[in-house]
Amino acid sequence: MRRAVLLLAVLAALAGGGCGLGAGESQEAGASLLVTRDFGTRELGAGTTDALPGGETVMRLLQRDFEVETRYGGGFVQKINGVAGGRQDGRPVDWFYYVNGILAEDGAAAHPVAPGDRVWWDHHEWSATADIHAVVGAFPEPFLSGTAGKRLPVRLDCAEDAEDACDEVSARLSTSDVKAGRSAVGSFGGVGVLRIKVGRWAEIRKDPAVRRLEQGPKASGVFARPNPAGDAIALLDGEGKTQRTLGPGGGLVAATALGGEAPTWIVSGTDEVGVAAAAAALEESALRKRFAVAVEDGRPTALPILPPPETL
Repeated sequence: MRRAVLLLAVLAALAGGGCGLGAGESQEAGASLLVTRDFGTRELGAGTTDALPGGETVMRLLQRDFEVETRYGGGFVQKINGVAGGRQDGRPVDWFYYVNGILAEDGAAAHPVAPGDRVWWDHHEWSATADIHAVVGAFPEPFLSGTAGKRLPVRLDCAEDAEDACDEVSARLSTSDVKAGRSAVGSFGGVGVLRIKVGRWAEIRKDPAVRRLEQGPKASGVFARPNPAGDAIALLDGEGKTQRTLGPGGGLVAATALGGEAPTWIVSGTDEVGVAAAAAALEESALRKRFAVAVEDGRPTALPILPPPETL
C-alpha cells in the first residue's frame, strides 16, 4: 500500500509544480517549519517565515534552511542535514512530514504551503507502522488553520460524565480562537469535520475510529493500546511493544483517522481523573513535538516510549 501511495505521489510530483500564487506575488501570513528525528525527541532545527513567497511548496520551505538530498526526480526527500532514509539497526527508517498535524502523502515538491501552516518533518523507524495519519504535536493545529488553506468545523463529542472535561477542552480551544460545537459521544464523523472525543475510554470506544487504538499502531497509528474494558492503557515503544501500562488516573491525548475522514482527536483516560488530566494536557507546551501523549501521575509522557536520547 505504501509503495502504491509513493508511486502515485511520484507521478504527481513529476507532472507539475506548485499551485497558488505566481512567483511574483507573496502572501502576508507566514508559516513555520520544524525538523526532528526519533518521533520528535531530537530537534534538528526550526524556523518561521513572516511572508510566503508565491508558489511556496514544502520542499522549497525546507531547502531554504536545510541541506536536502532528494529522490524520485526531486519530488521526495531522501536526506536532511546528512540524516537519510533507509535502514537503521536493521529496521526501516524514513522522513515523514505533517502539515498542521496531518500526514502528507504527496511529494514535498508538489505540496503547497498555505498561510499559517505548521510543517513538521520527522525521521523515524516505521517497523510498527508507516501510517501515522495524525499527530498532536502541532496543537492548536489543525483546529486553527485546517488543511489545504481551509479551516474546518470543530466538534466536541462529549460523554455524559465528561462535561467538566469538555468545558476544559472548549476553554483551551477558545484560547487559540477556535470555536467548537458540541454533540453526544455517539455521534460519528465525516470528511470535513474535526472531532475531539472526550470521555472515559469505556464510553468513547463505541466510535469506530477511536476503537482502532485497541488493535495497536498498525491500525490506528497511535503508540498506545487501551483494553476494551477501558481500565488499562498499554504504552508502546517504536516497535509497538508494551513498555508499561497505565491504570487508575491514567490519561491519553492522541489523534487518529479513518480513511477519507478528517482526524479524530482523543482526550480520554481510564477513569474520570484520567480524563480530567488529559484535558489539562491540551496545551501547546505539553504537546509540541509529540506524536501522542500519555498522562501519568498528572505529568505528560511522549509516545511512543523511547530509550533516553543518549542511548539511542
